[in-house]
Amino acid sequence: MQDRRHFLKAAAIGAAALSLDGITSEKAQAAAALKKGKGAKPIVVSTWDFGRAANEAAWEVLKKGGRALDAVEAGVKVPEADPNNHTVGYSGYPDRDGRVTLDACIMDELGNCGSVASLEHIAHPISVARAVMEKTPHVMLVGDGALQFALANGFKKENLLTPEAEKAWREWLKTSEYKPIMNIENSSYGPDKGTTFNPLKLPGNVYNHDTIGMVALDADGNLSGACTTSGMAYKLHGRVGDSPIIGAGLYVDNEVGAATATGVGEEVIRVVGSFLVVELMRQGYSPEAACKEAVIRIVKKNKERAKGVQIGFLAINKKGEHGAYCMQKGFNYAVLSQKENNVLIDGKHYF
Repeated sequence: MQDRRHFLKAAAIGAAALSLDGITSEKAQAAAALKKGKGAKPIVVSTWDFGRAANEAAWEVLKKGGRALDAVEAGVKVPEADPNNHTVGYSGYPDRDGRVTLDACIMDELGNCGSVASLEHIAHPISVARAVMEKTPHVMLVGDGALQFALANGFKKENLLTPEAEKAWREWLKTSEYKPIMNIENSSYGPDKGTTFNPLKLPGNVYNHDTIGMVALDADGNLSGACTTSGMAYKLHGRVGDSPIIGAGLYVDNEVGAATATGVGEEVIRVVGSFLVVELMRQGYSPEAACKEAVIRIVKKNKERAKGVQIGFLAINKKGEHGAYCMQKGFNYAVLSQKENNVLIDGKHYF
């Protein structure tokens, strides 16, 4: 009996050692693969040319083994603070009343999410959205309530309407022509406007962009996403697009993947676009194929309306594979990983 006890004890210790050795070996192999650039994680992708600067900030978190949630917040705060970016955060173009109102949302790997809409006077709505997620039982705060919450939590109130943005608004007031214009920030550049053509000012570059949407997969295999914007230029006061709407402008499912959207938000909301993309990936679609199908759904609802707007979807799946698809030529996205050094990729387009 004593020998049997010794035998069972020795067997248990041996099994535990083998199990521990297996775990250690697995971690070592994963670390080695990551070091050699063979792993698909971590990875961060974001919309438009200015997503490259955002990616760099996110990568500072990811390369140290940080959480995807922290990475996407740090990343999108870069364009939020950029005075040369008139579609996100500080210096965003105002609504038709001259008021800069901001929308943002954030979502983590556990399904937690936070959002703010029509927020004024706060340069980093993404951080307010995260505070809503972490400090309240709610998902979304809007308008004066969102501002009150932000100020109560230590955010600084400031004037977001810069002289350049105000000048553009006053020029717009002369005709007050309001309509969605795809790739709007590029409309003032090019030979047709009597200016010198500059290839750096083609659609999708720093002079022409929209919402910053970012999704990331960290070294632990967890996904998170963020989306932030100042919304459509010269919109009706109180208008809210897709960017702060969980399932429209952003959606994360840690079992499947994550997606974000850019462009005319009303069209994205109609198909609950980002949720649709993630659900299509659940069915086996690749990220690009899922994004394409979401665009097609929009076209099917009203093809004539679709011809006059820009919509872009961007997604990654749990494997770290990425893809995008857009309505019109001109959308691109930035990818940063061990294998892709913050490259800019043109999205395939429907029209």
